[in-house]
Amino acid sequence: MDFKAILESSYRETLRRYIENSSEEALYQGQMFSRKSIEQQISPEEIISIHCKALKDLFPEISPEILASFDFLIEFMMNYGLAYQEHLSLKDQQFEIKSEIEIAASIQETLLETPIPKLEEVDIGAISIPAKKMNGDFYRFVQDGNSISVAIADVIGKGIPAALCMSMMKYAMDSVANSRKNPNDVLTNLNRVVENNVDSNMFITMFYGIYDFVKHSFTYAAAGHEEGFYYHASSQSFEDIKTRGIVLGVEQNFTYEQYEKKVKPGDMIVLLSDGVTESRTENGFIERSVITDLIQSFMHLPAQEMVENIYRHIERLQNFELRDDFTLIILKRV
Repeated sequence: MDFKAILESSYRETLRRYIENSSEEALYQGQMFSRKSIEQQISPEEIISIHCKALKDLFPEISPEILASFDFLIEFMMNYGLAYQEHLSLKDQQFEIKSEIEIAASIQETLLETPIPKLEEVDIGAISIPAKKMNGDFYRFVQDGNSISVAIADVIGKGIPAALCMSMMKYAMDSVANSRKNPNDVLTNLNRVVENNVDSNMFITMFYGIYDFVKHSFTYAAAGHEEGFYYHASSQSFEDIKTRGIVLGVEQNFTYEQYEKKVKPGDMIVLLSDGVTESRTENGFIERSVITDLIQSFMHLPAQEMVENIYRHIERLQNFELRDDFTLIILKRV
């Protein structure tokens, strides 16, 4: 007797016992039959065929209509089985991709991590929240003697390519340490790096500034980055930090302009990515005045608490669904 015949005989006997007394033992035998069938790679439609044959043997007078319904079920299960297997395969692939992205996001966070300086002369707060797993925004602080450099950048794009580009920018910035005294030179050098090493369809905006906390001067330049704000404590007013300069990676020999401001006690420098200014509510993009109003509302707090509270407020405005990476930095002269 071949295996299939043994399988049919075993199934018929198990089914007979279960129909006669609905015993737990018969149900257990059915479960064991199921496991053996899986081991032998018996398909669902073959199981239905075996069940149909067992019914014929046990109940010779069974209605032809009932038997016909099993033919329909076999056809149904053949298509269902193929679709189900494909579904499981895609689900496994998605899980694998998700796991790899989570690992990549963790690595990116470690690579781009930068401590927020603690200084007596200036209070600094920073927050950067990705809209997805991977962050297309980037900020970095470097303290050097009596000054602190601050960079904020945004890749025009999302996902893993943008995240890889940000990681490259971090190391590119470390390689131009000799030009760090002049923000325009930093951007000029980084522009060459991006133009030579990044895909022509991907661009990067950046704001780079140097705060001298002895002279209390702020020197800066920008490459197509979102305008920040400067808060004048004396007049309790804001102005946009206007700059000129194209995004990195467009024109290799572009020269960036440099600007300087004297920072008075209580003044604030506010840097951000377009994920802040382009936050979208049911009524469209928020006005820049909403951001300055929030800054004024929380300016009694330390800088770090300010940026965190502003983020939470804007997050609520968007129903807790960020549409773009959110980066906000505040430097406040004490």
